Parts: sequence; C-alpha cells; structure tokens
Amino acid sequence: MMNRKLAWGISLAVVVLFAVFFLYPAWMVVKQAFQATGADGETIWTLDFIGSVFSNPIYREGLWNALMMGVVSTLLTLLIAFPLALVAHRYDFVGKKLLGILVLAPMILPPFVGAVGIKQMLGVNGAFNALLIDMGMMSAATPFDWLAEGRFLGIVVMNALHLYPILYMNIAAALANLDPAMEQAAENLGCPPWKRFFRITLPLAMPGVFAGSSLVFIWSFTELGVPLVFDYARIAPVQIFDGIKGLEKNPVPYALTAILLVIAALVFAFAKLVMGRAPLGTAPRPKGRSDGQKIGGWKGLACAAFFLGVFLVASVPHAGVILVSIAERWYGTVIPDELTMRHYIEALGNGLVVPSIQNSLMYAGTATLLAFFIGVCVAWVVVRSDLKLRGWLDALVMMPLAVPGLVMAFGYLALSQEGKPFHFLIGAGGSPFFLLALAYCIRRLPYVVRAAVAGLQQSNPALEEAAKSLGATPMRMMRRIAIPLIGANLAAGAILGFAFAMLEVSDSLILAQQAQHYPITKAIYTLLSTLGNGTELAAALGVWAMVFLSVAIMGAAVLGGKRGGLFKV
Repeated sequence: MMNRKLAWGISLAVVVLFAVFFLYPAWMVVKQAFQATGADGETIWTLDFIGSVFSNPIYREGLWNALMMGVVSTLLTLLIAFPLALVAHRYDFVGKKLLGILVLAPMILPPFVGAVGIKQMLGVNGAFNALLIDMGMMSAATPFDWLAEGRFLGIVVMNALHLYPILYMNIAAALANLDPAMEQAAENLGCPPWKRFFRITLPLAMPGVFAGSSLVFIWSFTELGVPLVFDYARIAPVQIFDGIKGLEKNPVPYALTAILLVIAALVFAFAKLVMGRAPLGTAPRPKGRSDGQKIGGWKGLACAAFFLGVFLVASVPHAGVILVSIAERWYGTVIPDELTMRHYIEALGNGLVVPSIQNSLMYAGTATLLAFFIGVCVAWVVVRSDLKLRGWLDALVMMPLAVPGLVMAFGYLALSQEGKPFHFLIGAGGSPFFLLALAYCIRRLPYVVRAAVAGLQQSNPALEEAAKSLGATPMRMMRRIAIPLIGANLAAGAILGFAFAMLEVSDSLILAQQAQHYPITKAIYTLLSTLGNGTELAAALGVWAMVFLSVAIMGAAVLGGKRGGLFKV
C-alpha cells in the first residue's frame, strides 16, 4: 500500500496544478463574461454580455448552428457506431479482427485536414459527381451539391466519419460487459430478437452510449478546424476565433465561450449521472465471454461487407487528401489528370513546414514528459493508496475530456496577455512554448492516466511489497519492479498523448500567433489559405500527419494490448 503522506503530497500537488492551469483559465473565461468596468473604474457584475449574445441574431444563429452541429453529428455517429458494435458483439465472422481494426481508420486523420479531402471528393466539381456524370447518372450542366450551400451537411458528415470510432469503442465495451445469461434467458422464454434488443440489450448498453455520445457531442459542438476549412463562419466556435483580435475591447467572445462551456459541462454531467445510475456501471465483466456466435455463408459475408462498407466510406476523406497531395491538376474528373510528387518536395522547402514540425516536436515532447510523470503519480494514488478522496482525484484529471479545447485555449490566450497572470509563460520573442506545452499536457493527460491505471490494476502489488520488505527504497522499487511491469501500458498512453498533442487543433490555432512559432496544425491551416498550390502543400503535410498517427496508434494498440481501451471513458 502506498505511503499515505506521499499519497497526500501527490494529490495536493496535482490539485494545485489543475486549479492553476485548468480550473482557473476556465473560471476566468466564465468570470470575464459577467464582469464589466463601471464609470469610476470599479468592477461590476452584469448579465449584459450574455444578453447581448442572445439578443444579437448573428450570435444567436451561431449558437444554434453549433448546437445543431453537435446534436446532428452525434445522432449520425450513433447510427454508424451502434450497429457496428452490436454486430461485433453478437457474431464472429470471417475477417472480424482485421475489419475491427480497419473501421478505426478515421482516427489517423485530423478532421480539419480530412475536410480538404471530402470537399474534393463530394464538392460540386468533385470526384463523385464526375463519376456520376461519366456514368450518365447526372447532368454535367446541373451537378448536385452534396455538401449543401451552407456547408452544414459537409461538416456533419466529416464529424461523423471522424468520431464514430470513439462511440463504437465505448458501446463495444458496454456490450462486452453484458451478462450473456440475461439475453439467453429472454431467448429461452420466447422473446423475439427485436424485443430482446429494446428491453435488455439497449438499456444495459446505455452507459456506453451516453459516455461516447457526450464526448462526440462536445467535440462536434465546439469543433473549430472543420468549419474554418469549409468557410462556415456563422457558428459559435468560428465567431469566437474571429473575435480574438479585438479581445481587449470586445467581451462577447468571453460570453460565447462561457455559454459553450456551460452547455458542454451540463452534457457531460448528465452523461455521468446516467452512467452512475446504471447497474452496469459497476458490473464485473462476465467470465467466459465468447466472441459471439460463429456464422458463415451469406450472413457472415453480410456482416463482413457491412464493416468493409463503413471502412470504405470513412476512408473517402483520406483518399481525397492523398490524391490532392499528388495531383498536378484535378478539376471535374474522377481522379487527377496528372500526378506528381513535387508537392512533398516543395512542402519541405516551404518556410512554414520544417519549422512547424520542429516546433510541434518540442511542444508535444515536453507535454508528453510532463503528462507521463504526472499520470504515473496520479495512477499510483488512485490504484495503490487507500485515500478516500482518490476517486475525486481520478475524476479531476479526467475533466479535460469534458471541457472543450476551444474554451481552454481561449482562457490561456486571455491570461497570457501583457499584465495577466500567465504572461510569464510567454518566452523571448513572443514564444508560446511553455503555454502550448502546458495546454497540450493538461488536454492529453487523461490518456496517460487511463493507461497507467489499467496497467497497475493488472499488475500484482505483492511483487512491489516484496521488494520493499527486502530493503528496496521506493525509488529503486519503482525503477526495478513497478515501472517495468506496466511499461507497455505507459508507453501506449505516452505514444497516444504525444501523437494527439502533435496534431492538436484548437490550442495550436489560437495560441500560436507568430509564423516562426507555428505548430503543424497551424501551418496546415495557413497553407490552406495560401494562393497557388497551398492546398496541395497542406494535403502533403496532412499525409505526413496520417502516417505519423497510424504508426502511433498501431504502436499504442500493440503495447496496450486492448485495442481502443484508451479512448473509452
């Protein structure tokens, strides 16, 4: 058992860290939305800024669009993820393991980069319309706009294709915890399959549905990168982003951000409340659970075709990005007229690309080291101590999942202005190194904590106690016994934390203000708005990001042992 004084010390240090660099920025955003300066300079509390948001039709429309974006994206994601998880739970068919990995493919592409590909594939003059025209199924004079003029549909599709793996893995985890005896008993009593699904399977799977859906909603509701790529300005996250330049004079961005935070927190709290009431939440995993009923013939092929079809549709943005990156000219044809590799070469020679890669390596590397150290300490308190408040500590470090990255980035930006408390984090020449490293660390810490907790729960504490009883110091025990036993889990969490920090969108777009300090995602966004072959250069850099994330996720899956476990909540 962990020393109580050490456990209390670690807990206090982590609470202080989160109070300063997580709760305080979030609170500052909320506070600024309700504070104004009076005629004689005193601070007064007011609802005027919140009221101005709801009284202004443009901001009201932006909030409504963001809310609808979150709701529709979540529903569409659920329509994809639940059938996948149910089929994987019920049946064992040919190629199930391989197809189960393939359907996770959307995770290897940053969504706002994928938006470039899907615009090229589904736009008015895109590849899909060109195919239909060639087949005589569409008139070349009146091509159909699949993404719709307002771009709402395109953003929803992009969100759903990127986020369904998160919901799929949470639902699959919930279904895996079902006691098969309950379904079998209902079947033996003559309950038809559809009634069995609605009366038993669906209610017991609701914790996974709510857990995954809350994350998908928050992500879609506060998504910044995809609407920017689609030029969809009338949505709250983009309105906040556009208001950054006048931050000192215009308090409305604070009010908008505070409203987003409150809605996201309420959704996450509701999901946790539902999960806490569900009996499945504390149910042990049933022993002897099989991989499902073995099926072959046309039924097995139908299940495999379903998984393959989802994979192919979800790969449309990936294919679009790859083709754009090697296209010399591509307009109104199924595939590019000419192919070239010069965009990759030119990208390396661009003044933004190589420095952005170096910057991201430094930002993400520092953030990962911090998250690794903090995550191991937190996991040790949660699993190896007997503190009554260890559950609260675990909940605290998981809170970044519930708070939109846009909110945190906005809070960090406001607090790092001249004369503000976080200004000391701005380095020489306006470098946001420490600011971004801390933001990345806080945002990705949950991955490391979950990985470390899983490893400690699976390792035998008797080995650690034996080392202590033989005279090993705590540090020596950790170095020689404890860390090696959970090394694979820690490596998996660190790899994922590093990979997603490298490709963080909201923090990067908002906190990096000068070109020499841009991380990769800010460089891609800047290239997209560059005339000439900027889009092709951005796509080439996006392909590099795809390769990087693919290697990272596969490595984390191999080391972690359980595919997707780090994405479940």
